[in-house]
Amino acid sequence: MSTYVYGIVASSHPDLPDGLAGVGDPALPVRVLKEGTLAAVVSDAPEGLRPKRRELLAHQTVLAEAGADGCVLPMRFGSVAPDDSSVTGVLAERTEHYEERLRALDGKVEYNIKASHVEEAVLHQVMAESPELRGLAEANRQSGGGSYEQKLQLGEMVAAAVKAKEAEDAADVQQNLEPLAAATSVGPESTGWLVNVSFLVDRDSAAQFLEAAEELRKGRPHLELRVNGPLPPYSFVEPGPAEPAGTTTE
Repeated sequence: MSTYVYGIVASSHPDLPDGLAGVGDPALPVRVLKEGTLAAVVSDAPEGLRPKRRELLAHQTVLAEAGADGCVLPMRFGSVAPDDSSVTGVLAERTEHYEERLRALDGKVEYNIKASHVEEAVLHQVMAESPELRGLAEANRQSGGGSYEQKLQLGEMVAAAVKAKEAEDAADVQQNLEPLAAATSVGPESTGWLVNVSFLVDRDSAAQFLEAAEELRKGRPHLELRVNGPLPPYSFVEPGPAEPAGTTTE
């Protein structure tokens, strides 16, 4: 049977609670595979695993229990290895890397920041900041709306201004929050978001980080800012001893 991997810990990590169960229906018992100075928190992998709410919560619960008494390197949901020996083999091969990651991530959590423009507000802002756009819009208005070519020109200029504003605001968000983080990880681009960045933050500094994010939100009403966290530091662990089995989710 294949092996489902929740995370990696030090072999000296405190024992997990008795009876801890993970993914599957019925829930499969969680166990620990040790290899030298490292250990992997695993269970058997159920067949046909899908990212349903119950399974996602089970994965998160195991990580929360493992992380309650020490650092854990979290694997993303759906991480499955062919068998136990495959897991311990990678732990042996990448001991130095995982030891370094455990030291670097100890006492830290991840916050993911996503930002998008409030369309009406940003259009108002780019018009207010550009005398050229205002003049062209006024000329079109006075001529009964303007010709097709004039309307097209105005539309293209507004779109370019909004695009430039996206880049400006993305840099602004990142530059304001980076000093409060130990590391950052830029997420994949996706439609609708001009910012998708994860920040590695000391637990003791989390309140300061959240306060700075809230100040950004209040000071930039043309931005919709979404904060997700605290999370296990998924974005700061390189691919581990398992390959994603189908869908990967946070």
